[in-house]
Amino acid sequence: MGTDMVRAAVDGRGIAELVVDRPPVNALPAAGWYRLAQELDRLGGDPGVRVVVLRAEGRGFNAGVDIRQLRDDADDSALIGVNRGCFAAFAAVYDCAVPVVAAVHGFCLGGGVGLVGNADVVVAAEDAYFGLPEVDRGALGAATHLSRLVPAHRARAMMYTCATATAAELHAFGSVLDVVPNARLRERALEVAAEIAAKDPLVIRAAKEAFNGIDLWDVKRSYRYEQGFTFELGLSGAARRVRDTFGRGPDGEA
Repeated sequence: MGTDMVRAAVDGRGIAELVVDRPPVNALPAAGWYRLAQELDRLGGDPGVRVVVLRAEGRGFNAGVDIRQLRDDADDSALIGVNRGCFAAFAAVYDCAVPVVAAVHGFCLGGGVGLVGNADVVVAAEDAYFGLPEVDRGALGAATHLSRLVPAHRARAMMYTCATATAAELHAFGSVLDVVPNARLRERALEVAAEIAAKDPLVIRAAKEAFNGIDLWDVKRSYRYEQGFTFELGLSGAARRVRDTFGRGPDGEA
């Protein structure tokens, strides 16, 4: 089902697996973010689905936006596309009618943090690490979601310095439920999902809606506010100046 970038399957227990697979680093273009949103909406709307496991294949969970799409953007249409696509995907995780269990391995950067920060439960492999390299890409965003994973001052330091946090650190903060060897990540995520799927589906859907209703802040409004600064940086020329140095060494050579 879906496209080559995103595929979904549902087993007999009502556990849906939504898998991102876009080598080499699962960095998604606008179409990939929109596809994630569409699949999450579809799965949440299926009465036979009781829980969604969101995971990825390859070297890491997600490296965020495909920066190449932005670097080749002549008229800002790509910037608008990926910003709207990310907004749709992050919102779809949050609004999915059933709980979303994120299974994270390797790198979880930028948009990956947006997905995981809006998930209901996070399980991570021992090699997982989380961060927002946005400042080094001439953009902002997903501080909303990072702040749901790490304490406020740590989130600020991570944003300003582009530093990362490990799965073990997030487990200590309480935002990651469990940290397991990489080989057991999918198995552990499915175990957690099975516990949820075994509950009454009407009650679980009500619990998801109730939790969203009592959240301390509106994650969609908060993220949209952040995105305004990304657009400002784009209009000022700062974003393009920073993006043009992406992947180049100190001497300017690629």
